[in-house]
Amino acid sequence: MLYILSKFQQTTRLDLVWDRYLPDSLKGTTRAKRGKGVRRRVVGGASIPGNWASFLRVDDNNSFLSGTLLDSFQLADKQLVITDGDAVLSKPPLLDTRRLAPCTQEEADSRMMLHAAHAAQSGHSKITIRTVDTDVVVLAVALACTLDEEDEVWASFGTGKAFRFLAAHEMMRALGPEKAQALPMFHALTGCDTVSFFAGRGKRTAWEVWTAVPELTQVLIDLTTAPDRVDADATHTIERFVILLYDRTSTSTDVDKTRCKLFARKNNVQLIPPTSAALKQHVRRAVYQGGHVWGQALLNAPALPSPTDWGWVKTSDQTYEPHWTTLPEASEVCRELVSCKCQKGCTKKCKCKKANLECTQLCECDGECSQN
Repeated sequence: MLYILSKFQQTTRLDLVWDRYLPDSLKGTTRAKRGKGVRRRVVGGASIPGNWASFLRVDDNNSFLSGTLLDSFQLADKQLVITDGDAVLSKPPLLDTRRLAPCTQEEADSRMMLHAAHAAQSGHSKITIRTVDTDVVVLAVALACTLDEEDEVWASFGTGKAFRFLAAHEMMRALGPEKAQALPMFHALTGCDTVSFFAGRGKRTAWEVWTAVPELTQVLIDLTTAPDRVDADATHTIERFVILLYDRTSTSTDVDKTRCKLFARKNNVQLIPPTSAALKQHVRRAVYQGGHVWGQALLNAPALPSPTDWGWVKTSDQTYEPHWTTLPEASEVCRELVSCKCQKGCTKKCKCKKANLECTQLCECDGECSQN
């Protein structure tokens, strides 16, 4: 509570937004890797848990904190707004909470944008968003496009020596409204929490290529505002963008042909772009995150399709995994690539023998096992 009170020294309204942990969630796989929170009975006078992150992974604990903070809040001329599941608690009560609740958003990242927009509409012209997540900074820059010109959006970002204040509204003006609006989709396409990165290609390289492919901006905006329409022109532009990620001098527009040429030149699958089939699934996952989820960040009840329709598959343990490609594994359709490690004659463990193939010069035995 002391931390919350300290923040009111510079502001008149503070919004505290929690993540929600839904059972059938795309974020379930990520959270499973982080571990589950420990459920225990707590009271207001108890000491702060040693593992604070684990404590906050339990929705009931978040709800307990929301109620406790609200009950103990007594500052005059200040307003505290806290999310509690799909509801919103406030003191003194907000006159109109219809734009905030009931809220079906799961991620605090996007729900913070909803609260920031509501604060701006309620007359707050300077807004600061506290975060340690790059996703939130990206969303704050896009949020600045929707506010009045005189409004300021700041991101209080990082921890320790890396802590700094970022002026999201100034970033928006420097980028221009079009590129700022396209930024969340670009971030999703080039890799975020739920979408994989392109092998060996970071954000800086992707940003430089974006500058060289200006037509990508409108494609990203279209996918943000109308994510159900991934047409041939959008696919073509993104494919060209990915080709330039791996070969800045290429004039090709076919990612599979480029992949073949680069492999012949570099002989390393980590230095070539994905196949068109894999890229298609990657784009679908990026559109789900950047268009469906982040594109509806300012709605309290976004209409989200099933992740299984957008590049994900549901496993037997009810979690989601990326549907990497529709192509079969190379070992299944190109058995000539099978080679063994036998050096002193074929054994029962010989891969060629198991596949009912003859050894070749790709094998450790140089094909001599078959000759013998």
